[in-house]
Amino acid sequence: MKKIVIGGGCFWGVEEYYRRLKGIEATRVGYAQGISENPSYQDVCSGKTKHAEVVELIYDENVISLNKILEHLFRFIDPTTLNRQGHDIGTQYRVGVYYEDEADAQITRDVIKEKQASYRKPIVLEVEKTGIFYDAETYHQKYLIKNPGGYCHVNMRLIKPEEMKDKI
Repeated sequence: MKKIVIGGGCFWGVEEYYRRLKGIEATRVGYAQGISENPSYQDVCSGKTKHAEVVELIYDENVISLNKILEHLFRFIDPTTLNRQGHDIGTQYRVGVYYEDEADAQITRDVIKEKQASYRKPIVLEVEKTGIFYDAETYHQKYLIKNPGGYCHVNMRLIKPEEMKDKI
């Protein structure tokens, strides 16, 4: 199994989108890339901690590659908008890929370089080594399963039927 941490705006929809994909074995939402220890949701929303809302993905690279994970990310984000996705505005909603393995960083940079040709504005997706990951509060984990009518900026219909797990 491999691990990658993704920032794509509000973590509720990002987690639910990836949770539905074949090859994604586990997800958890949290906060990363900040400057304080054990931040709360309220701390992160203040902007003072500099954390991003992120989703940790544990995946089977024999089923889904990092390239495919990144393809999905580019389906539902605007990679040219800094600190905003959908109606959510703030540094915690920035887009990013946070890696442990330098090879994953290079794959991500190559994908960004390839994707840049499709955009008029520069891509502002962060690519950084993962900092300390702090779990978000329990009520945020699998939020859209617990609250099916909850807010989500991510369009789940962007997942093709053949990419979807048999049981979600």
